[in-house]
Amino acid sequence: MNYHNYCKYNMSTKTLQKLKKCIENFTKKKEIKSILVALSGGQDSILLIKILENLNAFYKKELKISYIHIDHQWKNDSNKQIKHIVNYIKSIHKKVVIYQIYQTNISENECRKQRYYILKQHAIKYKYKLIITGHNKTDKIETFLQSIHRGSGIEGLTSLTIHNRIDSQVFILRPLLSIDKENIYWLCKKLHLPIWSDSTNYIYQIRRNRIRYELLPYLKNFLNDKVKDNIISLVKHYHYENEYIKQNIIKLYLKSKHELRIAINHKLISKHNFNLQIRTIQMFYLHNFQLNFDSKKIIKIITRINKNFHKIKIILEDAGFIHTLNKTWLYVEIKR
Repeated sequence: MNYHNYCKYNMSTKTLQKLKKCIENFTKKKEIKSILVALSGGQDSILLIKILENLNAFYKKELKISYIHIDHQWKNDSNKQIKHIVNYIKSIHKKVVIYQIYQTNISENECRKQRYYILKQHAIKYKYKLIITGHNKTDKIETFLQSIHRGSGIEGLTSLTIHNRIDSQVFILRPLLSIDKENIYWLCKKLHLPIWSDSTNYIYQIRRNRIRYELLPYLKNFLNDKVKDNIISLVKHYHYENEYIKQNIIKLYLKSKHELRIAINHKLISKHNFNLQIRTIQMFYLHNFQLNFDSKKIIKIITRINKNFHKIKIILEDAGFIHTLNKTWLYVEIKR
Protein backbone atom coordinates (compact mmCIF):
# COMPACT_ATOMS: atom_id res chain seq x y z
CA MET A 1 0.00 0.00 0.00
CA ASN A 2 1.55 3.37 -1.01
CA TYR A 3 1.70 6.33 1.40
CA HIS A 4 -1.28 8.16 -0.16
CA ASN A 5 -3.56 5.13 0.11
CA TYR A 6 -2.27 4.39 3.63
CA CYS A 7 -3.24 7.92 4.75
CA LYS A 8 -6.63 7.57 3.12
CA TYR A 9 -7.16 4.20 4.80
CA ASN A 10 -6.37 5.65 8.24
CA MET A 11 -8.61 8.67 7.60
CA SER A 12 -11.51 6.46 6.50
CA THR A 13 -11.17 4.26 9.62
CA LYS A 14 -11.24 7.34 11.86
CA THR A 15 -14.21 8.74 9.91
CA LEU A 16 -16.21 5.53 10.39
CA GLN A 17 -15.49 5.58 14.11
CA LYS A 18 -16.54 9.23 14.28
CA LEU A 19 -19.83 8.51 12.48
CA LYS A 20 -20.62 5.56 14.76
CA LYS A 21 -19.81 7.69 17.81
CA CYS A 22 -22.14 10.46 16.59
CA ILE A 23 -25.09 8.04 16.39
CA GLU A 24 -24.14 6.24 19.60
CA ASN A 25 -23.84 9.45 21.64
CA PHE A 26 -27.13 10.83 20.36
CA THR A 27 -29.12 7.64 21.00
CA LYS A 28 -27.68 7.33 24.51
CA LYS A 29 -28.30 10.99 25.37
CA LYS A 30 -31.92 10.89 24.20
CA GLU A 31 -32.49 7.30 25.42
CA ILE A 32 -33.57 6.16 21.95
CA LYS A 33 -34.24 2.49 21.22
CA SER A 34 -36.20 2.77 17.94
CA ILE A 35 -34.76 4.24 14.73
CA LEU A 36 -36.34 4.81 11.30
CA VAL A 37 -33.71 5.13 8.55
CA ALA A 38 -34.69 7.04 5.39
CA LEU A 39 -33.00 5.54 2.33
CA SER A 40 -32.51 7.41 -0.93
CA GLY A 41 -30.91 4.38 -2.57
CA GLY A 42 -27.57 6.09 -3.21
CA GLN A 43 -24.15 5.46 -1.72
CA ASP A 44 -24.95 7.54 1.39
CA SER A 45 -27.87 5.20 2.20
CA ILE A 46 -25.79 2.05 1.75
CA LEU A 47 -23.09 3.45 4.03
CA LEU A 48 -25.68 4.37 6.67
CA ILE A 49 -27.07 0.82 6.65
CA LYS A 50 -23.58 -0.60 7.17
CA ILE A 51 -22.79 1.76 10.06
CA LEU A 52 -26.12 1.16 11.80
CA GLU A 53 -26.02 -2.61 11.45
CA ASN A 54 -22.49 -2.67 12.90
CA LEU A 55 -23.64 -0.43 15.74
CA ASN A 56 -26.64 -2.66 16.39
CA ALA A 57 -24.41 -5.72 16.51
CA PHE A 58 -22.27 -3.90 19.10
CA TYR A 59 -25.43 -3.19 21.12
CA LYS A 60 -26.39 -6.88 20.78
CA LYS A 61 -29.47 -5.90 18.73
CA GLU A 62 -31.01 -3.76 21.46
CA LEU A 63 -31.88 -1.06 18.91
CA LYS A 64 -35.03 -1.42 16.81
CA ILE A 65 -33.88 -0.30 13.35
CA SER A 66 -36.25 -0.13 10.37
CA TYR A 67 -35.78 1.18 6.83
CA ILE A 68 -38.01 3.28 4.61
CA HIS A 69 -37.72 4.44 0.99
CA ILE A 70 -39.94 7.06 -0.67
CA ASP A 71 -40.12 6.73 -4.46
CA HIS A 72 -41.35 9.80 -6.38
CA GLN A 73 -41.21 7.77 -9.61
CA TRP A 74 -39.58 10.55 -11.61
CA LYS A 75 -36.80 8.18 -12.74
CA ASN A 76 -37.14 5.75 -15.62
CA ASP A 77 -35.23 3.16 -13.63
CA SER A 78 -36.86 3.77 -10.21
CA ASN A 79 -38.12 0.17 -10.09
CA LYS A 80 -34.58 -1.10 -10.62
CA GLN A 81 -33.35 1.14 -7.83
CA ILE A 82 -36.05 -0.23 -5.50
CA LYS A 83 -34.94 -3.77 -6.36
CA HIS A 84 -31.36 -2.80 -5.55
CA ILE A 85 -32.43 -1.47 -2.13
CA VAL A 86 -34.65 -4.47 -1.39
CA ASN A 87 -31.93 -6.97 -2.40
CA TYR A 88 -29.34 -5.31 -0.19
CA ILE A 89 -31.74 -5.11 2.77
CA LYS A 90 -32.61 -8.79 2.27
CA SER A 91 -28.90 -9.67 2.30
CA ILE A 92 -28.67 -8.36 5.87
CA HIS A 93 -31.97 -10.08 6.81
CA LYS A 94 -33.98 -6.89 7.26
CA LYS A 95 -37.08 -5.37 5.64
CA VAL A 96 -37.79 -2.03 4.03
CA VAL A 97 -41.08 -0.12 3.68
CA ILE A 98 -41.61 1.47 0.23
CA TYR A 99 -43.88 4.47 -0.36
CA GLN A 100 -44.62 5.27 -4.00
CA ILE A 101 -45.92 8.71 -5.01
CA TYR A 102 -47.75 9.12 -8.31
CA GLN A 103 -47.61 12.94 -8.61
CA THR A 104 -44.65 13.24 -10.96
CA ASN A 105 -45.17 16.88 -12.01
CA ILE A 106 -44.38 18.60 -8.72
CA SER A 107 -41.26 20.59 -7.88
CA GLU A 108 -38.17 19.39 -6.01
CA ASN A 109 -39.21 21.54 -3.06
CA GLU A 110 -42.70 20.00 -2.93
CA CYS A 111 -41.17 16.51 -3.13
CA ARG A 112 -38.95 17.35 -0.18
CA LYS A 113 -41.97 18.50 1.85
CA GLN A 114 -43.83 15.30 0.95
CA ARG A 115 -40.90 13.14 2.04
CA TYR A 116 -40.61 14.82 5.42
CA TYR A 117 -44.36 14.61 5.97
CA ILE A 118 -44.42 10.87 5.19
CA LEU A 119 -41.35 10.21 7.36
CA LYS A 120 -42.84 12.12 10.28
CA GLN A 121 -46.25 10.44 10.06
CA HIS A 122 -44.72 6.97 9.66
CA ALA A 123 -42.44 7.56 12.67
CA ILE A 124 -45.32 8.75 14.85
CA LYS A 125 -47.64 5.91 13.79
CA TYR A 126 -45.08 3.16 14.49
CA LYS A 127 -43.50 4.90 17.50
CA TYR A 128 -40.00 5.56 16.21
CA LYS A 129 -38.17 8.13 18.33
CA LEU A 130 -35.48 8.95 15.77
CA ILE A 131 -35.31 9.42 12.00
CA ILE A 132 -31.86 9.16 10.41
CA THR A 133 -31.20 10.48 6.91
CA GLY A 134 -28.14 10.27 4.64
CA HIS A 135 -27.68 14.00 4.04
CA ASN A 136 -24.00 14.86 3.73
CA LYS A 137 -21.73 17.92 3.57
CA THR A 138 -22.18 18.21 -0.22
CA ASP A 139 -25.98 18.26 0.24
CA LYS A 140 -25.57 21.03 2.82
CA ILE A 141 -23.63 23.21 0.37
CA GLU A 142 -26.11 22.56 -2.46
CA THR A 143 -29.10 23.26 -0.18
CA PHE A 144 -27.52 26.57 0.87
CA LEU A 145 -27.12 27.66 -2.77
CA GLN A 146 -30.64 26.53 -3.65
CA SER A 147 -32.00 28.51 -0.69
CA ILE A 148 -30.23 31.63 -1.97
CA HIS A 149 -31.83 31.05 -5.39
CA ARG A 150 -35.29 30.79 -3.75
CA GLY A 151 -34.70 33.93 -1.70
CA SER A 152 -34.93 32.10 1.62
CA GLY A 153 -34.24 33.86 4.89
CA ILE A 154 -31.65 32.79 7.43
CA GLU A 155 -33.90 29.92 8.57
CA GLY A 156 -33.85 28.36 5.09
CA LEU A 157 -30.11 28.92 4.68
CA THR A 158 -29.38 26.92 7.84
CA SER A 159 -32.08 24.24 7.50
CA LEU A 160 -29.72 21.24 7.32
CA THR A 161 -28.32 20.67 10.82
CA ILE A 162 -26.82 17.56 12.43
CA HIS A 163 -29.90 17.07 14.58
CA ASN A 164 -33.15 18.76 15.50
CA ARG A 165 -36.63 17.93 16.74
CA ILE A 166 -39.41 17.60 14.14
CA ASP A 167 -42.13 16.63 16.60
CA SER A 168 -42.59 16.61 20.37
CA GLN A 169 -41.56 12.94 20.36
CA VAL A 170 -39.46 12.55 17.19
CA PHE A 171 -35.88 13.67 16.50
CA ILE A 172 -34.03 13.75 13.20
CA LEU A 173 -30.31 13.01 12.92
CA ARG A 174 -28.00 13.54 9.93
CA PRO A 175 -24.70 11.89 10.96
CA LEU A 176 -23.10 12.14 7.49
CA LEU A 177 -23.17 15.97 7.41
CA SER A 178 -19.53 16.03 8.47
CA ILE A 179 -18.30 14.27 5.28
CA ASP A 180 -18.71 14.96 1.57
CA LYS A 181 -19.72 12.70 -1.31
CA GLU A 182 -16.11 11.95 -2.28
CA ASN A 183 -15.37 10.56 1.19
CA ILE A 184 -18.62 8.60 1.22
CA TYR A 185 -17.65 7.03 -2.11
CA TRP A 186 -14.21 6.11 -0.75
CA LEU A 187 -15.76 4.55 2.39
CA CYS A 188 -18.18 2.50 0.29
CA LYS A 189 -15.31 1.22 -1.85
CA LYS A 190 -13.23 0.42 1.23
CA LEU A 191 -16.12 -1.56 2.75
CA HIS A 192 -16.93 -3.27 -0.60
CA LEU A 193 -20.50 -1.95 -0.56
CA PRO A 194 -22.74 -2.20 -3.66
CA ILE A 195 -23.17 1.33 -5.02
CA TRP A 196 -26.16 2.31 -7.15
CA SER A 197 -25.41 4.71 -9.99
CA ASP A 198 -28.35 7.13 -10.02
CA SER A 199 -29.09 8.21 -13.59
CA THR A 200 -30.95 11.35 -12.42
CA ASN A 201 -27.64 12.74 -11.12
CA TYR A 202 -26.75 13.50 -14.73
CA ILE A 203 -29.98 15.26 -15.74
CA TYR A 204 -29.03 18.94 -15.92
CA GLN A 205 -32.64 20.12 -15.91
CA ILE A 206 -32.58 19.30 -12.19
CA ARG A 207 -31.27 22.44 -10.48
CA ARG A 208 -29.28 20.57 -7.82
CA ASN A 209 -27.26 18.81 -10.55
CA ARG A 210 -26.42 22.13 -12.21
CA ILE A 211 -25.19 23.43 -8.85
CA ARG A 212 -23.13 20.27 -8.26
CA TYR A 213 -21.57 19.82 -11.70
CA GLU A 214 -21.49 23.37 -13.11
CA LEU A 215 -21.78 26.15 -10.50
CA LEU A 216 -19.55 24.74 -7.74
CA PRO A 217 -16.72 23.65 -10.11
CA TYR A 218 -16.87 27.10 -11.76
CA LEU A 219 -16.65 28.90 -8.40
CA LYS A 220 -13.79 26.63 -7.31
CA ASN A 221 -11.79 26.98 -10.54
CA PHE A 222 -12.25 30.69 -11.24
CA LEU A 223 -13.03 32.40 -7.92
CA ASN A 224 -11.87 30.47 -4.86
CA ASP A 225 -10.57 26.90 -4.59
CA LYS A 226 -11.81 26.76 -0.98
CA VAL A 227 -15.36 27.81 -1.82
CA LYS A 228 -16.92 24.66 -0.32
CA ASP A 229 -15.14 25.06 3.01
CA ASN A 230 -16.06 28.76 3.06
CA ILE A 231 -19.75 28.00 2.46
CA ILE A 232 -19.75 25.41 5.29
CA SER A 233 -18.11 27.97 7.59
CA LEU A 234 -20.69 30.59 6.59
CA VAL A 235 -23.61 28.21 7.19
CA LYS A 236 -22.17 27.41 10.64
CA HIS A 237 -22.00 31.10 11.58
CA TYR A 238 -25.53 31.69 10.24
CA HIS A 239 -26.78 28.75 12.29
CA TYR A 240 -25.47 30.23 15.56
CA GLU A 241 -26.86 33.66 14.68
CA ASN A 242 -30.23 32.14 13.82
CA GLU A 243 -30.34 30.25 17.12
CA TYR A 244 -29.69 33.50 18.99
CA ILE A 245 -32.42 35.29 17.03
CA LYS A 246 -34.90 32.43 17.68
CA GLN A 247 -34.28 32.63 21.43
CA ASN A 248 -35.07 36.35 21.36
CA ILE A 249 -38.20 35.74 19.25
CA ILE A 250 -39.52 33.21 21.77
CA LYS A 251 -38.85 35.60 24.67
CA LEU A 252 -40.60 38.49 22.90
CA TYR A 253 -43.54 36.32 21.85
CA LEU A 254 -44.11 35.03 25.39
CA LYS A 255 -44.04 38.62 26.71
CA SER A 256 -46.37 40.00 24.02
CA LYS A 257 -49.06 37.31 23.62
CA HIS A 258 -52.45 37.77 25.29
CA GLU A 259 -53.08 35.39 28.21
CA LEU A 260 -56.70 34.62 27.27
CA ARG A 261 -57.40 35.70 23.71
CA ILE A 262 -55.81 35.22 20.29
CA ALA A 263 -54.07 38.58 20.36
CA ILE A 264 -50.59 40.06 20.45
CA ASN A 265 -49.29 43.30 22.00
CA HIS A 266 -48.30 45.33 18.93
CA LYS A 267 -47.25 48.29 21.10
CA LEU A 268 -44.58 46.16 22.80
CA ILE A 269 -43.43 44.47 19.60
CA SER A 270 -43.04 47.78 17.72
CA LYS A 271 -40.20 48.81 20.07
CA HIS A 272 -37.97 46.07 18.70
CA ASN A 273 -35.94 45.45 15.54
CA PHE A 274 -38.10 45.15 12.39
CA ASN A 275 -36.90 41.61 11.60
CA LEU A 276 -37.71 40.59 15.18
CA GLN A 277 -41.24 42.05 14.70
CA ILE A 278 -41.76 40.01 11.52
CA ARG A 279 -40.63 36.71 13.01
CA THR A 280 -42.49 37.22 16.30
CA ILE A 281 -45.77 37.77 14.45
CA GLN A 282 -44.97 34.74 12.27
CA MET A 283 -44.62 32.71 15.47
CA PHE A 284 -47.97 34.12 16.66
CA TYR A 285 -49.76 32.74 13.56
CA LEU A 286 -47.87 29.47 13.67
CA HIS A 287 -48.69 28.93 17.34
CA ASN A 288 -52.38 29.83 17.11
CA PHE A 289 -53.37 28.72 13.60
CA GLN A 290 -50.55 26.32 12.48
CA LEU A 291 -49.97 28.63 9.52
CA ASN A 292 -46.55 29.68 8.28
CA PHE A 293 -47.18 33.09 6.70
CA ASP A 294 -44.48 34.47 4.42
CA SER A 295 -42.68 37.73 5.22
CA LYS A 296 -44.65 39.73 2.61
CA LYS A 297 -47.97 39.10 4.36
CA ILE A 298 -46.50 39.85 7.80
CA ILE A 299 -44.96 43.12 6.53
CA LYS A 300 -48.37 44.11 5.15
CA ILE A 301 -49.92 43.54 8.60
CA ILE A 302 -47.14 45.51 10.36
CA THR A 303 -47.53 48.39 7.85
CA ARG A 304 -51.31 48.53 8.54
CA ILE A 305 -50.61 48.55 12.29
CA ASN A 306 -48.15 51.45 11.97
CA LYS A 307 -50.62 53.50 9.88
CA ASN A 308 -53.44 52.99 12.40
CA PHE A 309 -51.38 52.88 15.60
CA HIS A 310 -53.78 54.98 17.72
CA LYS A 311 -57.06 53.82 16.16
CA ILE A 312 -59.54 51.11 17.06
CA LYS A 313 -60.59 49.48 13.80
CA ILE A 314 -60.40 46.47 11.50
CA ILE A 315 -57.09 46.92 9.69
CA LEU A 316 -57.20 43.82 7.51
CA GLU A 317 -59.87 41.42 6.37
CA ASP A 318 -59.14 38.62 3.93
CA ALA A 319 -60.64 35.25 2.99
CA GLY A 320 -59.46 33.62 6.22
CA PHE A 321 -59.07 36.16 9.04
CA ILE A 322 -60.26 39.44 10.53
CA HIS A 323 -57.52 41.57 12.11
CA THR A 324 -58.79 44.13 14.62
CA LEU A 325 -56.60 46.76 16.24
CA ASN A 326 -56.87 48.75 19.45
CA LYS A 327 -54.26 50.94 21.14
CA THR A 328 -52.37 47.97 22.56
CA TRP A 329 -53.53 44.69 21.04
CA LEU A 330 -53.88 43.15 17.60
CA TYR A 331 -56.80 40.68 17.77
CA VAL A 332 -57.15 37.95 15.14
CA GLU A 333 -60.23 35.81 14.57
CA ILE A 334 -61.11 33.22 11.95
CA LYS A 335 -63.63 34.52 9.42
CA ARG A 336 -66.83 32.49 9.39
